[in-house]
Amino acid sequence: MNELLTYRFNLNSFLGVSGYIATIVFICWLLSRIIRYIIVQIIKRRKIAPYGATSILFFRNSVKFFIGVFGIAYIITTVPAFRSKATLIFSGAGILAAIIGFAAQAALSNLIAGAFIVLFRPFRVGDYIKLDQERVGIVEDITLRHTVINNFENKRLIIPNSVISTDSVLNHTIEDSHILSFNNFKVGIKANIDLARKIIQEEAVKLPTVIDFRTPEQVMANEPQVDVRVIDIHTDHIHLRAYVWLNEPFKEFKNKCALKEAVHKRFLSEGVALPIPIYKIVNV
Repeated sequence: MNELLTYRFNLNSFLGVSGYIATIVFICWLLSRIIRYIIVQIIKRRKIAPYGATSILFFRNSVKFFIGVFGIAYIITTVPAFRSKATLIFSGAGILAAIIGFAAQAALSNLIAGAFIVLFRPFRVGDYIKLDQERVGIVEDITLRHTVINNFENKRLIIPNSVISTDSVLNHTIEDSHILSFNNFKVGIKANIDLARKIIQEEAVKLPTVIDFRTPEQVMANEPQVDVRVIDIHTDHIHLRAYVWLNEPFKEFKNKCALKEAVHKRFLSEGVALPIPIYKIVNV
């Protein structure tokens, strides 16, 4: 290919070099598009495990970068004017290499961190992960530089790989999609706890994503599907917590909202005492 291109372009003229560079760029772009298209079709047509799909997507994102680097190196080594200048630059490039290395340190760390994420698999594309209260959502893509998380506001969080690889990540779907959801409720200090517990349990099992996670022994012992415990007793309220097993971690927040609304309506209709704030007035 090199002989054919150099034969058709005069690499000693400006127009010839320009045409040669444009041709190489077009070939690299076309090759990248073809390879990326083939990878996407493989993912769509074959049933690939989630971790395998993540690795393939990372490879797809890497194709464009490496083909671009190869294209630049190919142009420098085949164009006489660039090759002579590159030889002159790199012959005494100690300081230049140090400057470039320092400038590329962050990019290189992101690249290595992204490879480690794909290799050691702390999360995968499609996983529901949480870094903190603000950074939570579904992993949408893992590129050479960053990880894309789609939060529940349909906004994309772009987190550098070097950052997310060193943070503690809570993965809700890495092995088991079943999660235990904590649902907190407050009732009045004189409320009927047994009635409140019964209402919470009845409303919880109505939710479509709630599952029965009891053992056969617990079922035989007629233990409730949803466990409701008294967590604490304060001067103005009693703190109850319902432990609800769900099979859809992505819908946990929605289920919590629905359960709180249904339970509150039942509390009002069945006369469960609600918390009343107690204020102490001090005369100065």
